Amino acid sequence: MKRSFYFLISISILLLWSSCRKDFDFSPSTGELGFSKDTVYLDTVFSGIGSSTYNLKVYNRSDDDISIPSVRLSQGENSGYRLNVDGTPGKVFEDVELLANDSLFIFIETTFNPNTNPLPADEFLYTDAIEFDSGNNLQKVELVTLIRDAVFIFPDRDEDTHVIETLTFDVDGDGIADETSIQGRFLDDTELTFTNEKPYVIYGYAAVDEGDVLTIEAGARVHFHANSGLLITNNASLKVNGELSTDQELLENEVIFEGDRLEPLFSDIPGQWGTIYLFDGSVDNEIHYATIKNSTIGVFSEFNQDAVNDKLTITNSKIYNSSNFGIFGRATSIRGENVVINNSGQSSFAGTLGGKYNFTHSTLANYWDSSFRQFPSVLLNNFFIDADNTIITNDLDANFSYCIIYGNDNAEFDASGDSSSELGFKFTDCLIRFDVSDNPYDFNDIEHFENITLNDDPFFVLPFENDLRLNENSSAIDLGNSMLSLPNDILGNVRPSTFDLGAYQYVPIEED
Repeated sequence: MKRSFYFLISISILLLWSSCRKDFDFSPSTGELGFSKDTVYLDTVFSGIGSSTYNLKVYNRSDDDISIPSVRLSQGENSGYRLNVDGTPGKVFEDVELLANDSLFIFIETTFNPNTNPLPADEFLYTDAIEFDSGNNLQKVELVTLIRDAVFIFPDRDEDTHVIETLTFDVDGDGIADETSIQGRFLDDTELTFTNEKPYVIYGYAAVDEGDVLTIEAGARVHFHANSGLLITNNASLKVNGELSTDQELLENEVIFEGDRLEPLFSDIPGQWGTIYLFDGSVDNEIHYATIKNSTIGVFSEFNQDAVNDKLTITNSKIYNSSNFGIFGRATSIRGENVVINNSGQSSFAGTLGGKYNFTHSTLANYWDSSFRQFPSVLLNNFFIDADNTIITNDLDANFSYCIIYGNDNAEFDASGDSSSELGFKFTDCLIRFDVSDNPYDFNDIEHFENITLNDDPFFVLPFENDLRLNENSSAIDLGNSMLSLPNDILGNVRPSTFDLGAYQYVPIEED
């Protein structure tokens, strides 16, 4: 009884106190709001592609509860910016309440629509402002973002069903076109040369039809939306003709493949797009002086291991931040020279179901630290287990010369096979990390290993940041001595008669 009496007294006092508060007595703002920044810079975006979300904090540092008569974009409903004020989306807001000594968040995004706003230039600053109140109490926070024009390649969408166009081509090699679930379209004849005049933004898979050649010129920039990529079909070819850049900081002549999010937050996030897919039957594919980054699989090449010319020749190129594999080969033929691969969710290079692979002066490393990875930097095998648990085998012939095979795992190489097919591999003049107690390999067996340096640290400059140049303490320096070496490294540095392993010849790094 006494407890109930005290409870009723407490409730009565609480109600009396609440009725005396002036929670709903908001005074008009007086133009003395505080802001976390006076200008919000939204990072570069392509026209038609939405930005990341940015925030602005608004402060009421007075002892009075206030009401801001209006919060609006200067261009009103015509603005390419969008706001979310304290949880409410829009472009114009009225009577925004803000308690004494409190703050609120405004979230900001932008999408510049070229269909409703003509582009004044290939690259320009797009500006607006958030206005708080008006007249003598008017305060503004400027909004600025850089808009880039691009060549957009995307599949059609049915206006009635909203179904996106998918690719139809000969999948199983029987000469009959097959419908697939791959969203995308074939490139027109007028689209078979990518220049460096504007960036290219691809939605879905841009496919190269039978007999066509897609040529990508030096300095081109190719950006992919999520689940997008290139697909090179039967008897078609890809020619990536990047060139050595005169300024390695600018990389102006290199061809770059990456995602379509330009904000710094996305610069090194793996898995933003699909792959460059060299389908069964594609021929004479070449990639020179390119960087392929932030994909699911950098390059996926399958079958045609007995082609007259290697199915893929890749030189002086780098592949970074692949969420699965840097290069994934399946019963195919690949020649790589001065290739750098790093930071792959599974293997940096995988040659599976046999195939023919020859890598010279390549740095095949893996310093993936985003999750557990199952496979080493270099994975080789000569078999495949299909859905019916049937083992399919195929001969493997893999050769690695003057390469560095390294990473942040103890064993960075594995070759496994089925005895019914050849498991042929050889590492010559290579530095390999294989630091395990139950080593199944005889590194003195010259059939598979010759002049191998085991577990000595190559001392890359910044391996977790994809800088795999050698520093002065590297164990890879001066380990090569042969007339078979490539004369120049990936940066164009001349290799002397006694040279370094991997794609980079050691050059002292100039201090800033």
